[in-house]
Amino acid sequence: MGRPRGEAADAYQRALGLLVRREHSRRDLSRKLAQRGVEPAEADAAVERLAEQGYQDDSRFAASFARDRAGSGYGPVRIRVELAGHGLGEDAIQVALDACEADWPASARRQVERRWTAAVLADPNRRRKAVEFLLRRGFDQDSAWAAVRGRARAEDEDGS
Repeated sequence: MGRPRGEAADAYQRALGLLVRREHSRRDLSRKLAQRGVEPAEADAAVERLAEQGYQDDSRFAASFARDRAGSGYGPVRIRVELAGHGLGEDAIQVALDACEADWPASARRQVERRWTAAVLADPNRRRKAVEFLLRRGFDQDSAWAAVRGRARAEDEDGS
C-alpha cells in the first residue's frame, strides 16, 4: 500500500516541478504528466491538489499567455485559438484578452512598420502579402488592411 502513495507524491512533485518553470493550464499539466508515465487518475489528483493550493490557476495561465503573445506581436484571433487549444473556455479566454489591454490596431501597425516601407507596399502584391502575414499573426482583416494602408499613406504624406 505504500507504493501508490509514493506514486501520487511523485506525480505531485513532477507537476510542481513543471509549474516552477512556467505557468501551465490544467490540460497541459495533465498531458505532460501522462507523457512521463503518470497514470491519468494520479495526474488529475495531483493537478487538482495544485489548483486547490493556488499553484496552478487556468485564469493566471491564460492572462500570462495572452500578455506574452500580445507582446510578441500576435493578434487576438490567434491568441484566442491558442488558448482554446490549451483547454480554456470562452469566458476565461475573453477575460485574458481583456486583461492584456492591448491596442490591437496599433499592434498591427507596429508589425507592418517593422517589416515594410511605404515604397515596398506600393506594390499590390506586397500589400496583399503584408495583409496575409498579419492574418496569420491573428489580426482581423479590418485591422490588417488598415495597418497596411496606413503605413503606405503615412510615408506618402511624409515624403510629399
